[in-house]
Amino acid sequence: MNPKHLLVLGAGPGGYSAAFLAADLGMKVTLVDAHPQPGGVCLHRGCIPSKALLHIAKLINETRQAKAWGLEFGEPNIDLEKLRAWKNDVVQKMSGGLVQLSRQRGINFINGQGVFKDSNTLEISGNEKITFDHCIVAVGSRPVVPELFCGLGPGVMDSTSALELKDIPNKLLVVGGGYIGLEMGCVYEALGSKVTVVEMTNGLLPGADRDLVRPLQARLKKGFENILLNTKVISARKKGDGVCVKLESSGGTTENDFDRILISVGRQPNSNGLGLESTKVKVNDNGFIQVDSQLQTEDKSIWAIGDVVGGAMLAHKASWEAHRVVEIIFGQSVNPGKGTMPAVVFTDPEIAWCGLTETEALDQGKSVAISRFPWGASGRAQTFGRPDGSTKLILESGSGKILGVGIVGAGAGELIAEAVLAIEMGATAKDLASVIHPHPTLSETLKEAAEAYLGKSTHIYKKNRSG
Repeated sequence: MNPKHLLVLGAGPGGYSAAFLAADLGMKVTLVDAHPQPGGVCLHRGCIPSKALLHIAKLINETRQAKAWGLEFGEPNIDLEKLRAWKNDVVQKMSGGLVQLSRQRGINFINGQGVFKDSNTLEISGNEKITFDHCIVAVGSRPVVPELFCGLGPGVMDSTSALELKDIPNKLLVVGGGYIGLEMGCVYEALGSKVTVVEMTNGLLPGADRDLVRPLQARLKKGFENILLNTKVISARKKGDGVCVKLESSGGTTENDFDRILISVGRQPNSNGLGLESTKVKVNDNGFIQVDSQLQTEDKSIWAIGDVVGGAMLAHKASWEAHRVVEIIFGQSVNPGKGTMPAVVFTDPEIAWCGLTETEALDQGKSVAISRFPWGASGRAQTFGRPDGSTKLILESGSGKILGVGIVGAGAGELIAEAVLAIEMGATAKDLASVIHPHPTLSETLKEAAEAYLGKSTHIYKKNRSG
């Protein structure tokens, strides 16, 4: 059945993906967002601008590394105004493309704040009211800033303000050793800041396997001023133009001065202020909209996707959920698949993984075999001076079925999609090993990790375990 009208609230990757597919299927679509152009946090204040800046950081680091190869450059002359303009131009080009695609599809894009008046009516910025047959809520999330950092003025940044690059602080404290904090720490370190990271747990990137994190941590230790684990900030106060913080660890407390603090301790859903109380939609204690296995809320005309429903807060998760929901609303049969969700940390080196991590597999009591291929044995990695990576397969013992893959190394994020496909297709190590990979490429490390499990890797020796 073709619904008369689908309204999508939120125009981030989940929202505009839903709107575009629905329009392509012939639905009447209205897309509402508080920002004047579609794209959401990912495009305007997250994924795209941060990756543009990480590219700059990579270039700076590569010019420094080239000295060891006999190619020496001087220290970079950083023009922040031009750098900001280039970053903003990237965002504007992408955003302008989304505006054009919306128009081509006949989507009614409305800039305004949407508030539900009932289960089938949305009021926009206190003026226009729109009725709908179905609504997809895709309003995303925002950075969490703990209360102790509030009221400290421009000395404190979140992930959004950090991307504005107003200046390059001499001393920067990053609170939180997750992917956002480490990515932005890499940017500021390359641009000249002395970066200290504070993480309250005993390791960076909680959730990632430790053997994948170790090469990254070793490289960060060389560039960052300090990495303080099992440490937390217990107080913060203004001091001149900067901030003085008190840090607590097992060794006691210390006070340190910083020019800026970047808070990256998590994100919270944007479910407040939507008027959901005027519908049957339920929200849990943490603010996440409650949905069933098909992403439908308790209000049968309203669905929710992306960050606002919890789980992995990733743009590609929201886009994947968007297509599933639109197909369900349209009445199409949906191929459930395994939902293998890749994750990428765009630090240097990058870390990427999908499927089960080794830790998860062991926690679930699964009998697994681990096969690794070190990038020191990769001709391609050696050619650009980055043999510090590793490709890892988590395999079902006996069958050799691929349950998970983890990669650490330069460009790991570009390699992980092959692993996602392998898991989705139920591939085994033998399947992956039999696929021809071009030489010399980093993609060969996946093939050789599979061959290593079979005892057939050309570039490393490992005893045959295939029987």
